[in-house]
Amino acid sequence: MVSTKPFSAAIKDRRTYYALESSSPIPDSRIQEIVKDAILHVPSAFNSQTTRAVLLLNEEHKKMWDLVVEVYKQQLPEDKFNRANQRFPMFRAAYGTILFYEDTDTMREFQNKFKSYEDKFPGWSEQTNGMHQYTIWTALEAEGLGVNLQHYNPLIDVRLETEFKVPMTWSLKAQMVFGKPTTGPAVPDDQKQFNPVEERMKVYGAK
Repeated sequence: MVSTKPFSAAIKDRRTYYALESSSPIPDSRIQEIVKDAILHVPSAFNSQTTRAVLLLNEEHKKMWDLVVEVYKQQLPEDKFNRANQRFPMFRAAYGTILFYEDTDTMREFQNKFKSYEDKFPGWSEQTNGMHQYTIWTALEAEGLGVNLQHYNPLIDVRLETEFKVPMTWSLKAQMVFGKPTTGPAVPDDQKQFNPVEERMKVYGAK
């Protein structure tokens, strides 16, 4: 069943959840639909459509985090690996991971096509990737899943490219972990802090 939560409520309710289990309140087909809808409909500068996603579920998700452990163990000193490895089992215990990429070939095509904006496209590319991440994060949590966002690139890039047949022209930006929450959000609602909105927002001409 598709969530009927109002958009404004979904924005307010979106939080970071770390304690996740390997189950989902919605079927895999619905998760795929959420990712597909974002890829199709989230905007991008000049309709460049540079964002790419790899959805890993169940055993493929676990395999991905096993690979992260393998890479970090090979490339980091023991003390740094041991610190990092305190968190990896928590991510592996979840239900799935979405890898977010930007297609650098597509971005360069638009840079060549619109020379006046050539230096702007890298920034626009990051912006559309962030919009995809936020859209999917909010949609998954509206369906009852918990989500957190990780950034273990670039150490893991090549290994994941090989394992999941990712084109070398795709640049990894983030890893979104999701599953059924087993506890509340990382920061309880009554402890979440907000800087004064008056310092961050200006309004002119309102009636």
